[in-house]
Amino acid sequence: MNVGIIGSGTMGSGIAQVAATAGCKVFVFDSQKRALTFSDDKLRKVLDKLIAKGKIDKEKQSNILSNIDYVTHLKDLKTSDLVIEAIIEDASIKEKLFNELGTILSDDCIVASNTSSLSITSLASYYKNPEKFIGVHFFNPAALMKLVEIIPAIQTEDSIAKKVITEIQSWGKITVLAKDTPGFIVNKVARPFYGEALRIYEEGIAGNNDLKAFATIDWAMTEIGGFRMGPFQLMDFIGNDVNYAVTETVFRSFYYDPRYKPSFTQKRLSEAGFLGKKTGRGYYDYDENAPEIEISKDQSLGKLISDRIITMLINEAADTLYNNIASMEDIELAMTKGVNYPKGLFKWADEIGIAVCVEELDKLYDWYHEDRYRCSPLLRIMANQKLSFYEN
Repeated sequence: MNVGIIGSGTMGSGIAQVAATAGCKVFVFDSQKRALTFSDDKLRKVLDKLIAKGKIDKEKQSNILSNIDYVTHLKDLKTSDLVIEAIIEDASIKEKLFNELGTILSDDCIVASNTSSLSITSLASYYKNPEKFIGVHFFNPAALMKLVEIIPAIQTEDSIAKKVITEIQSWGKITVLAKDTPGFIVNKVARPFYGEALRIYEEGIAGNNDLKAFATIDWAMTEIGGFRMGPFQLMDFIGNDVNYAVTETVFRSFYYDPRYKPSFTQKRLSEAGFLGKKTGRGYYDYDENAPEIEISKDQSLGKLISDRIITMLINEAADTLYNNIASMEDIELAMTKGVNYPKGLFKWADEIGIAVCVEELDKLYDWYHEDRYRCSPLLRIMANQKLSFYEN
């Protein structure tokens, strides 16, 4: 298959590497020749490291590199069977791009967007053949992360979705299918991991010292919850500007549902330029001389924090299933393979007890009287009928 990649940034370059490794002929487009040179140099260094680790040999490296052409004109993508857009998250720029692609690509070409937050249906309307348009959302780094979310637009033909799923799976990826809903699966279901952690911090539940509070919440989620990274560590890794922008987009797209309400704390850090690891400072100071943070590691406090955030995640997953955004199996896959959760949220709900989850949510709702803490109808129905997700 001939694959066109539009955008030679981190994501575009990563997708190109994946496709080329799978044997596709890949054309990477960027209007800036310097960006293409940087992408090529970076890929060569990545492949050199893979050789050093014994994961590929020189012949495989040569094949991958020969499978990629770097081009500066969109018309050079005209022989593509599949084109994946991976540029800036700006709808107006994408509109212009897809309009132009309509004058270049064949009627048989499938066009996909790697957007993480924009409506696939809306983007499809900009392309001449919306029935051949689809969302294909890779996770960063694309070469390492196994999960890819597949999001058909309302206009997308069923045969196109099936063809894309088969192709992406042939690249060694795990695919999940999601409705065209803000945040799709992962970015929707994961919102409480960040939002509830910020809420707990802002209320002073983890203490009044900022650094100790961040570290306490992260400790609770890693040591007690079993997550690989705590929410503040992860937001600093992703970038506060990026994470805040996704939260704000999901909040606005869900008609300002309080469940997705952004945090002023994160907004202010973004405004200050404290974006996390990439700027040397975020919730934490990444200077090598920064003092070590001491926390009390109070088990009861840690369990309170962990239980609250996990319950909110389970509630969001349940609502995602209740609203038919994705299947239970795909939601479990998305959260374990897309963001490396220690276990599926429905399995977790069964272990905790669905009735216990409902009780915790009702307690929070009674405490705050906010719709943010409303219990998913699915959880309440299942609790009343003494059902479970896996054991019925």
